[in-house]
Amino acid sequence: MSEAKISVTFEQDHDRLDALFTSFQERKRKDFAQAKEAFVAFRFGLQRHIVWEEDVLFPKWEENSGMAEGGPTQVMRTEHRLIRDCLEAIHHKVQEQNPDSDQEEQRLLEILKAHNMKEERILYPSIDQVISAEERAELYRAMDAIPEERYRTCCGSERS
Repeated sequence: MSEAKISVTFEQDHDRLDALFTSFQERKRKDFAQAKEAFVAFRFGLQRHIVWEEDVLFPKWEENSGMAEGGPTQVMRTEHRLIRDCLEAIHHKVQEQNPDSDQEEQRLLEILKAHNMKEERILYPSIDQVISAEERAELYRAMDAIPEERYRTCCGSERS
């Protein structure tokens, strides 16, 4: 992982995830196998992104800023639960090879749009301000050290 600012790394990951989800949406009625591949990559990537935030970034920000209870990271965690629920609803449709997941996708996109905007405009820049270069390097090492089993799960298993 690079030593770039947290805001740069996480915004780039948002863009990468957005592209995977768009690929899923564009392909689900044309080539379901390719659409499923894109969705699986999206889901695992988004789950990893959330684990990075909840296990590494948020605790460090809370420690350095002194804002834990009732702060922005608590709101982000609540939104992460909503995001996971939406992912699971779409996942069930993908398992059934049912491309009619437009309503679930719309709900996910609505949540992600507002969520990502708060992270990109407020939280990530704030994290960059309250951590040192050494702490940033430590955060990246901690993210790299998270085992895949933490985010490569699906319905309690590694199956897609």
